[in-house]
Amino acid sequence: MSASTETVSRRERMAVLARAEGGDLARCWKSLGVDPAFEMIRGPETGLATVRGRISGDGDPFNFGDVTVTRATVRVDSGQVGHAYRLGRDTAAARLCAVIDALAQDPAMAQRIDEAVTGPLGRSLSERDRRRRAETEATRVDFFTMVRGED
Repeated sequence: MSASTETVSRRERMAVLARAEGGDLARCWKSLGVDPAFEMIRGPETGLATVRGRISGDGDPFNFGDVTVTRATVRVDSGQVGHAYRLGRDTAAARLCAVIDALAQDPAMAQRIDEAVTGPLGRSLSERDRRRRAETEATRVDFFTMVRGED
């Protein structure tokens, strides 16, 4: 496995963990049956981050507003350091995501985490997104203009 493949895998794992609901994350973690010792290096800390947007999706960027972000960094007993950033103020979820990130640096543990935590959470998030798209599509209105002959 190349370094870029590992980075993509870690990126995908962290994207799922960052979007998961705190309760779902805790349930999946508990099903894994792991309780590692760890040391907090940073946080969890809550602060603000500026969200940028683009006019029409591809125009000039502009500052859209601020969002609350919680971050945490931990070191597990085996020496790996894990980091996590999550929208919102859920410090327990941010800490747990950082622990998962640190443990997942061991390939054998990463596989267990992906099977018990990331996989189920990813499927749940995909289903939630599919439902939201369907609900949004159900309220879609197509506007059109009829041109009158005298113009």
